[in-house]
Amino acid sequence: MRPWQALVWTSGVLGAAVTGTVMGAAAHSSRIAAQRLSGVDGDPYAGEPLGRLKPTRQSTVAADDGVPLAVQEIMPADGFEADLTVVFVHGYTLDSRCWHFQRRDLPDLTDPRVRVVLYDQRSHGRSGHSGRKNSTIEQLGKDLDAVLRATVGKGSIMLVGHSMGGMAIMALAEQRPKLFAERVSAVALIGTSAGAVGASGLPKPWLSRHNPLTRGLGVVAGWQSGLVERARRTGSQLTWSIVRNLAFGGGEVSTALVDLVDDMIAGTTVEVVTDFLDTIGSHDRKAALAGLRHCEVLVLGGDCDRLTPFSHAEAIADELPDAELVRVDGGGHMVILDRHEFVTAHLVGLLRRVVARATGQSGRDQEGVSGT
Repeated sequence: MRPWQALVWTSGVLGAAVTGTVMGAAAHSSRIAAQRLSGVDGDPYAGEPLGRLKPTRQSTVAADDGVPLAVQEIMPADGFEADLTVVFVHGYTLDSRCWHFQRRDLPDLTDPRVRVVLYDQRSHGRSGHSGRKNSTIEQLGKDLDAVLRATVGKGSIMLVGHSMGGMAIMALAEQRPKLFAERVSAVALIGTSAGAVGASGLPKPWLSRHNPLTRGLGVVAGWQSGLVERARRTGSQLTWSIVRNLAFGGGEVSTALVDLVDDMIAGTTVEVVTDFLDTIGSHDRKAALAGLRHCEVLVLGGDCDRLTPFSHAEAIADELPDAELVRVDGGGHMVILDRHEFVTAHLVGLLRRVVARATGQSGRDQEGVSGT
């Protein structure tokens, strides 16, 4: 879930640009540009091919309403058969590039070997555009089901969802609980919420089209999309700064990582942002979490997440008492990027628990990682 992007566009950069007042922020934008440039020196990810890794296979899966979903598959690096398939589901205003480090590292595993599947959600990334009517969490659950049916043959499945991606997994659990009892062995929910979005973090009114400014921008975006997108570009430096402050935790943050998130957001039109606001604001799937009780579950969140605060992770864990609850010290909403080693280690631990359960072993000590 990315309510903060709606806030960025509606209350700040975009609103100012549309009304012609963004010029007053030009000096501030220049300072931000200088900040971005200075951050390049010593950036540990300056040479990382972020979002540019080549998949083993690319395909297009048709959703039940015909929207084409762009899918990538990555096989185990050593060429052996995978023990299970891990499917990654990204969040609001992002695309599958946000999983860069996980898709880079997990195929190198040999214990267990995994096949990785990633896809761009409807209206995001390289997938086809959806109308407002089908821009819903319910439909995202159906889209995930379509991807699973098209790409996952026999064998165990692990689902990993970040933010709105976690909501899509909950929607699928609500729609097809039998699938989770029989095929889905593990679920990781990262920086997400089961409901009461806006009860903590950003105020809930920003997540609804009933907000007159948000609703007005949605109308303008449908009527004069070119005008709105030009306004966004005018305030791009300000947007980058807000992305840095809201999406990441405390301390130093790689400029390259902020650039990646900023680029994904810039690729999501304002019309798409407003299309999904209602469904995020009304999302309530605590009851659907019961469908995950047959699975090994990891619930992970950063204690500096300003968008879906750690209290949302705790609320999910309250419904799933056997789940592993992990607090990432200093982690922000984009914990999958700025704390990727920690996140990936816990995903590996989850994978190994699944294998241990399947082979009759027990105990979390076998996974070789610890939660903090």
